[in-house]
Amino acid sequence: MKLLYAEDEKDMAKVVVAIMKHQGYEVDWAENGKIAVDFASKKNYDCMIFDIMMPVMDGIEALKEIRASGDVTPVIMLTAKSEIDDRISGLDSGADDYLTKPFAIGELLARVRSLTRRVKDFTPSTLTVGSTSLDTEEQELSAHNAIRLSGKETKLLKLFMLNEGKLLSTNYIFEKIWEDEKDVDESVVWIYISYLREKLSAINSDLAIEGEEGKDFRLTLRKEDA
Repeated sequence: MKLLYAEDEKDMAKVVVAIMKHQGYEVDWAENGKIAVDFASKKNYDCMIFDIMMPVMDGIEALKEIRASGDVTPVIMLTAKSEIDDRISGLDSGADDYLTKPFAIGELLARVRSLTRRVKDFTPSTLTVGSTSLDTEEQELSAHNAIRLSGKETKLLKLFMLNEGKLLSTNYIFEKIWEDEKDVDESVVWIYISYLREKLSAINSDLAIEGEEGKDFRLTLRKEDA
């Protein structure tokens, strides 16, 4: 699971990041809101944790910019203040939860687990990017016409559509889609991306999956349609 942690207090950040990594999380640390926005625009995360009071760009402004881009990744806001106005501002800007400093790292990790479970439980059954839609329950992909997908194809395209425009590594995709299967290796990712490319073409979709075998991939709108 990948986390983005934005905190300008370096000593505190080192401790929190070390504990998170020890718990098995992949963590990117940003020392201000502007860097956090840049990370979020280029990478995909399962959860983001933002301190409110940061230099260059504070956590509230960073969150507003991220939400304006269409990113719905769960966000936990951290604040050293206990005033209700801080909590309201964070939640109104699109935060999913908040913690007041000082906090117990165990509680922070519990909230991360809770939010990421919630995302899995409440992801819409129909996803739309551009003029292309995916019905995850019926496993049907549609644009100018429709086509049925296999279970793995559906999960893979769902992952791409939830992370439109972001680079997804072959390893990340493999772990997300084939994490419980022991009889396949990462080469299966390229095989299924090839299947999806054929099916997107078959329905004249405005979506394209960019990338090469074994490297990073990204779902984008076709240039002529963008």
